[in-house]
Amino acid sequence: MEPPCIAVEPDCWRRPALADAVIAGGGRVTAPAEAEALVWAEPAAPELLPGVLEDGPGIEWVQLPYAGIENLIDLLDRDHLWTCGKGVYAEPVAEHVLMLALAGLRAMGSYSRARSWLPPEGRNLLGGRVTVLGGGGITESLVRLLGPWDCRVTVLRRHPAPMDGVHRVVGPESLHDALGDADVVVVALSLTPETTGIIDAAALDAMAPHAWLINVGRGGHVVTDDLVEALSAGAIGGAALDVTEPEPLPAGHPLWEMENCLITPHVGNTPEMGLKLLARRVTENVRRYIDGEELLGPVDVDLGY
Repeated sequence: MEPPCIAVEPDCWRRPALADAVIAGGGRVTAPAEAEALVWAEPAAPELLPGVLEDGPGIEWVQLPYAGIENLIDLLDRDHLWTCGKGVYAEPVAEHVLMLALAGLRAMGSYSRARSWLPPEGRNLLGGRVTVLGGGGITESLVRLLGPWDCRVTVLRRHPAPMDGVHRVVGPESLHDALGDADVVVVALSLTPETTGIIDAAALDAMAPHAWLINVGRGGHVVTDDLVEALSAGAIGGAALDVTEPEPLPAGHPLWEMENCLITPHVGNTPEMGLKLLARRVTENVRRYIDGEELLGPVDVDLGY
């Protein structure tokens, strides 16, 4: 049996790790015109994808690189099988959540800006209450990392179902109740019309006055103006944001100046961390494609993630 022909585009030889991953899975790297599958390697240039698919009429399966596919959503169709990076980057992003949560609770925003000795402040994560919006791979990894802290974890997800290590799983109708019960609120959702702006003025008002908001989902999950107002008023303990709306967050934006706001520039998963992880996913999915097995990270075209 001939190895399947798989394109790595655009400009596959700029992505040797992904070309090697295709070969490791049992595939053969070819041009789109010969391919039956495509590994898309340029999430920042969605406008190039339709042309590649047009050049590859035999392409059946498209592997997208990131878990978030909102900039490709208009290109999804039912003529192809789509998979994405769901779960690929869960471990480094969960580690980033843990870092941000500890930094927020331990007042690193204040201390890192200080130029003189400050009075003590801060709270323990140990024994704390953590609410996570989203029940995917990031949440599963985070729950495991939180194990030594003996936290009481609540997860909010579209379809509630028991999760290992989670005390309570609730549906969207319980959002404000779940927020009010937390010392730390983590946003780890896909961005969809239903989740856009989920953290608005009402949600922030539902949070405890000492609670920290951690966003590693997408900037569009949080209504930025509402967050600025809540932070300015001291309505919540603070926010630690790896994603913002707009993104990049422009110089001079009020969030940069707030001691109760920590910002990292969308580095929960960096290229250095992520390329190896994506390559492993590509290898495994190529192997599964050859063996006729279910592929990892399938995209639901109707739901958009």
